[in-house]
Formats: sequence, structure tokens, C-alpha cells
Amino acid sequence: MNSKIRNVAIIAHVDHGKTTLVDAILKYTGVFRVNQEVESCVMDSNDLERERGITILAKNTAVNYGEFLINIVDTPGHADFGGEVERVLGMVDGCLLIVDAFEGVKPQTRFVLRKALEKGLRPILVLNKIDRQNTTPNKVIDQVLDLFIELGADDNQAEFPIIYASGIKGMAKLKLEDEDTDIKPLLDIIVHHVPPPLGDAEKPFQFQVTSIDYNDFLGRILIGRIHNGTINVGDQVALIKTDGKITKEKVYKLFSFENLKKVEIQSATAGMIIAMSGLPEATIGETVACTDNPEALTLITIDEPTMQMIFSVNDSPFAGKEGKFVTSRQIRERLFKELESNVALRVEDSGGAGDRFLVSGRGELHLGILIETMRREGFEFQVSKPQVIFKTIKDHTYEPFESLVLDVPDESTGSCIEAMGKRKGELKNMHSDGKMTVLEFEVPTRGLIGYRGEFIRQTKGRGIMNHSFFEYRPFAGDINKIRNGVLIAYESGTSTPYAILNALDRGEFFIPPGTEVYLGMIVGENNKPQDLEVNICKTKKLTNMRSAGSDTLETLPPPIEMHLEEALEYINNDELVEVTPKSIRLRKLILDPNKRKAASK
Repeated sequence: MNSKIRNVAIIAHVDHGKTTLVDAILKYTGVFRVNQEVESCVMDSNDLERERGITILAKNTAVNYGEFLINIVDTPGHADFGGEVERVLGMVDGCLLIVDAFEGVKPQTRFVLRKALEKGLRPILVLNKIDRQNTTPNKVIDQVLDLFIELGADDNQAEFPIIYASGIKGMAKLKLEDEDTDIKPLLDIIVHHVPPPLGDAEKPFQFQVTSIDYNDFLGRILIGRIHNGTINVGDQVALIKTDGKITKEKVYKLFSFENLKKVEIQSATAGMIIAMSGLPEATIGETVACTDNPEALTLITIDEPTMQMIFSVNDSPFAGKEGKFVTSRQIRERLFKELESNVALRVEDSGGAGDRFLVSGRGELHLGILIETMRREGFEFQVSKPQVIFKTIKDHTYEPFESLVLDVPDESTGSCIEAMGKRKGELKNMHSDGKMTVLEFEVPTRGLIGYRGEFIRQTKGRGIMNHSFFEYRPFAGDINKIRNGVLIAYESGTSTPYAILNALDRGEFFIPPGTEVYLGMIVGENNKPQDLEVNICKTKKLTNMRSAGSDTLETLPPPIEMHLEEALEYINNDELVEVTPKSIRLRKLILDPNKRKAASK
């Protein structure tokens, strides 16, 4: 047992302040100079994480606090990235459960806490954002205690230590009435309440791969914790694969984590979280062991995907014009490479001509992040509407259900309840503070596809929507189509102000004038349930009286912007989203109107 090491994970609902709290710890422990200008959320290194304000990839750092080395793992708060949470909890011996002192318990709080309790960890409750006005810390503590009991926490887990903190102010305290000082009380509570890592340096070597990094010079870098034994650079080791096969490998380099970087070391021992290179075939969950008597550690189990979609080669008239990587081989290689580190993802060839791939993940956000990442890397492809994954159990069909929490203005309550009723949602709880109402539902995952945009309209942008996977239940029945038909470009060309103005009585448009369109491309939403073809490229005949389009631009309403998430939620089964580094386009699966009509019959 290495008594001077503490391995701790930080878990929380999305946006409850985990990453900001890590920033405060890094500043206090001297990672940054006193006068150094520091970017906020330094652990969110991914561009998408910074833009969205969420943690997507689990990351670890280590800080020196007195004679102790504290390894800190910042985990995602969104349930779609639960694969990351499950992996890293196997590396640590304790966790900080961060809960917003104003918002209280949320769906992902339940999700991440359940994972921690299943691992046998004893969480420390950190009531964050305690400096906000109108916080209700005692009420939130009661909520958390109820949640511990509901999730089956044992007596030791339910007697959790409590600390009050503000990540943004860089302070923590044991009692509400204590003076605001610095983050030291939080570090003290980690040292005293998180046990040192179990493991015997004298036993045969065992290390489990929980994360994978990549370096152009070193190749695959394995990150994980040493459960037993000692390892040195140059040692021969046994890699125990998931199927039980054993291969002999050599450790090329070892690294420990210090502050925000990896530091090369010559040896490491039980309890340490390290990175190693030299094992090009290792993957997540596998064991690296001594060669004499290799014993595998328990494989990491990951919750199964609940949603899937088809990725395919772009076959629109604009194919290859905007992307760098466009072939099926390039798309296939990229998707299968993603499997090396994204353990909650599944990819399989979808038959046919070899240019279609069935990709399964934990939710719309999980798949959407992959699509956006590939798009930014220069890939061009098409994706189908997300579909939930059904299971057959004893000849009965089961489907995934979500736990949904809506925070809505009181006047929007009725319309939200009505909308959820149409989507087979069941209202489980409801309470109001006189201005905002909290609605808790259990709803089929199918019922949430496409709802976010409607929810924003219902609440005029003031509502907050959170959901996480709950369980598989018997099929809830058909959900009626809720969306109107679409406006489809009748020909290829450039959209004109004159054509859009003439068609405004038919519906709302997704594109501005001057947009290049093609036959079968979706350019707007019809006011009626049917699809409608429109001539979006029609020009005004010129006369000697006035020039075409001279005053129409001023009278055109702004188009509805379709970003990636909105597009994925919006499309129907007979439609696709065309994704390129420059554009997001909606289109019909069958572009030719005659063939489309024939197929519909």
C-alpha cells in the first residue's frame, strides 16, 4: 500500500462546476505562477469541450499537496459519455460528488453516483457554487441523502463528509458560517477521507488499461493504474487480451502525471496511475501482467449503446467538393480507429456496397460529438436519422427509457405535459416555486428524438432539459409523427430572393438567398403535413422599370438555422444529413422526385 498517494475522481451532473473546481486546486497547489494568466477550464482541452462547456473525455492530472500526491480524474457529467465515467472509476479509491447548491440533484447526478456506489467508493459531497444567491444547501443535502438511500448505499457510504465550495472563487469550507479563505479544506478532506490505494508492490505485476492516448513518435500510450507489483522501463510483460490470449511485449517508456503534463520515469509501483508505451495491440479493459504467472484483472463492463445510425459515403451532387476525406475506406478507418478509445461506441459494416456503416452509441450527444469531430478533421459523409436499439427478451420487444427532468416557466407547464403525453412520457413528479416548475418524466428514448427544438419554442428559450438512460422496458407503442412535411428543391441551382419571397406562404426556410441547392435537397418546412416541392431558383423577369431583387431582401425573414444537433433531431427516416467541413445540409434519401414517389407507394 502506497500511503502517500490519493486517487480521486470528480463526478457531477453536467455544468455543476467540476472543471472549474479542478482549476482552483491547480492554482492553489502552485501549478501556475501567481501572476500567470490562466485559461478557465484548463482540463477541457478539446475545442468542442470549450465551445459547449462540457467535459467529454476523462482526463487526469496530479498535484503535490505537502507530502501527498493527489491524482485527480475529471470525468464527463453527461450520461452519453458514461463509458468514460465507468472506466476511470476503476482507477480511483474515492470520489468528489459535486452538486450545485442552487440546482440540487439532477438526472446525471443520479447516473454518476450510481456508478460510484457500484464500485464501492465512498463519495465526499461538495456543495459547489455556494456563493450564488438563493442557494438552499440544507435542502440539497436532504436530496442527496435521499438519492444515496434510493440507490442502495451502505451505511458507510451514506455517512458522507460534506464540504461547501465555490470553484469560481477558489474556496472551500467545512461549515457554512466559516470564513471564505482558499481551497485547502477540500484538499485536507481528500487526504483524510479517501483511502490510500490498495495493492502490494511485492506481488506479481498487474496493470489495467483504462484509457488510451496516441503519440506520433511513441504510438499507442496506455493509461491506467498499477494494481500490484512494480514495473521498470525495458521489462518484458504479458498482455492478456479480452479473449484470454496472451502475447509477450516490452515496456518502452513509462510516464507519471504531474500537474498538466506527463513526466518520464524509470519505474513505477502499486497504487500509481501511470502511462506506458510499447504495447501497440493493447486496448481498453485489458491487463498487462508479469510474464511468469500472468493473471487477468476483471474486465471493465460498459453499459450497452441505446441508439444507432448509418454513416455512409456522400452521394449528393455536391459530393467531394468540400471534404478532404470522402471515400468509404477513409471513413471506415476513422470509425474503427475511434473504437480504440471510445469504449461505449460500436461500429459494424452495414452490408450493401461497403460504403455504409452502422454506428451505435449512448445517445444523440455521444454520436453528435463523433460526427462533429470527424467533420472538423476534414471528413465528408452522410448520416441517417438516429434510431433507438430495441431488445428482444422472452419473445417480447423492449426499448430504452430515459429519466427526463424539465425546469420550465409555470406558464409552459401545460404544453410540456401535453407534449410528453403524445410521446408516451409518464409524469412521475412535479413541484413549483411559484415561478418555475420542475417536471420529472419517464419517457421512451424514441419520444425525445426531435423534442429539444419543440421544447425551446414551448418555453421561449427559458426552460432547462436534462435526461439520462434509465432502463429497458416493454415497447410503449407507436408514437405518432409530430413534424410537418418539408419543402424540397425542385431543381439544382442558386436560391433567389424572389423565389423565397413567393414561397413564404408555404412554410419556413432553412437557407438564405444565394445558397447553392440541388434536386431533392430540403430547403425548409411546409406548413402542412405533406412534403412539397418548390422552385427555389426561380428568377424575376426583368423589365425596364426596376431591377430584380432590389427590395425583396429587406422583406425576407431570417432563415431557421439548422446546426448539426437540430438537423439530426429534425430528419425523418426517408431523409439524411449531409455533413461536410463547411456545410450541414438536409436532403431526401431518394433525390429524384419520380423515384421517390414510386418508392413511397
